[in-house]
Amino acid sequence: MTAIRVLPDAAALADAAARHVVESAQSAIQARGAFSIALSGGSTPRELHRRLAGPLKNEVDWSKVHVFFGDERCVPPDHPDSNYRMADETLLAQVPIPSDHVHRMQGELPPEEAALRYEQQLRAFFGNEPPRLDLILLGMGDNGHTASLFPGLTAVHEQTHWVMAENVPEVGMWRITLTPYVINLGREVLFLVAGAGKASMLRSVLEGPFAPDERPAQIVRPSPGEVVWLVDAAAAAELSPPPG
Repeated sequence: MTAIRVLPDAAALADAAARHVVESAQSAIQARGAFSIALSGGSTPRELHRRLAGPLKNEVDWSKVHVFFGDERCVPPDHPDSNYRMADETLLAQVPIPSDHVHRMQGELPPEEAALRYEQQLRAFFGNEPPRLDLILLGMGDNGHTASLFPGLTAVHEQTHWVMAENVPEVGMWRITLTPYVINLGREVLFLVAGAGKASMLRSVLEGPFAPDERPAQIVRPSPGEVVWLVDAAAAAELSPPPG
């Protein structure tokens, strides 16, 4: 199932996303005793993190939260471009989450070794069960990429490996990413998309023909899970109006 919710602006989007994460965490902990979430990078999640670490901090039992990452740049954890560093500064260091519940991608290692080690972490966490993360946070680039699934790259169609490393010529660096296999096993996927610069691609992804090699975000079709798009009005400006 796919749901699209349009918020007035980026601040309202971050508010809605934070509330969504809290409710997902509470439901998962009540149902299964733990909550597993994959974080994403970018500017929009930063504001989400600040809300989770601030006004909503006491609404989550952080001792039962396990944090994973949807993708990572191949840089050390203290590098300005590190998704882990951003998450640590804005959220993880601000909440009482056990350190061994934070499962980061080791971007400082050789890329393929880092991908292999992260897949081993996931397999250890899920044991013999399918890797069904409770909530996977994703963004979408103006080129249609999500996580580090970029147009035309092999990882977009990967269905065997759980984690892959690929050199991304478009950004001139190696990236590590969860593959569609893992993303589409998520109980829920939450896209956060903000800004007028995303409007044209958002319409193509949501309303255009299925062409994941051109628009990798289209490969995200969780089954039997759900995908929710939280978008601000600027990003939603070119979407067709709902039938009324």
